Amino acid sequence: MKIETARFESSAGVSSQLIPSTLPEIAFSGRSNVGKSSLINKLVNRKALARTSATPGKTATVNFYRLDTLRLVDLPGYGYAKVSAGEKKRWGEMIEGYFEADRDLRLVVQLVDMRHPPSADDYMMLEYMVDREIPFLIVLTKADKLNKTERARRLAALEEELADYEGVKLITFSAVNGEGVEELRKILDAVTQD
Repeated sequence: MKIETARFESSAGVSSQLIPSTLPEIAFSGRSNVGKSSLINKLVNRKALARTSATPGKTATVNFYRLDTLRLVDLPGYGYAKVSAGEKKRWGEMIEGYFEADRDLRLVVQLVDMRHPPSADDYMMLEYMVDREIPFLIVLTKADKLNKTERARRLAALEEELADYEGVKLITFSAVNGEGVEELRKILDAVTQD
């Protein structure tokens, strides 16, 4: 995946503001603070294309990033408890509005923090994609925060925790050391070829 240009293109706070789907799209989904923005920045080799924050729940919009031949779509993070019920509902409608629109969606990169079991919200998202036959893979973020023993233990546990999704690709990822970046780039390249 060779990236000549990568730029912020548009932001949508409600589904009616979504830009038209004119390029293949790769969407990034996951809990608040799971590292979606960091992964996007590492993927395109930019420090601050996607804004990162230490405060969960900051990405409250669907953000589109234009690359040479495709778009990366950063979906709002879900599951942050300190957000009002009204805001959670708006995020849910926005995410569903994105998925229900007629878009050239090639793949969803579902992020799960490797240090913890998937949350109820993670499982709900996975089931949503299975039910709607949306292609996805799972990226296990924050891999660098585990030592060798903890990592082996979590990988073994994740096999059980994600047993219902047999055959789904798992990629370990670190925004700190770049683990998983090249593998992910190759996959994105493959799914966006016409």
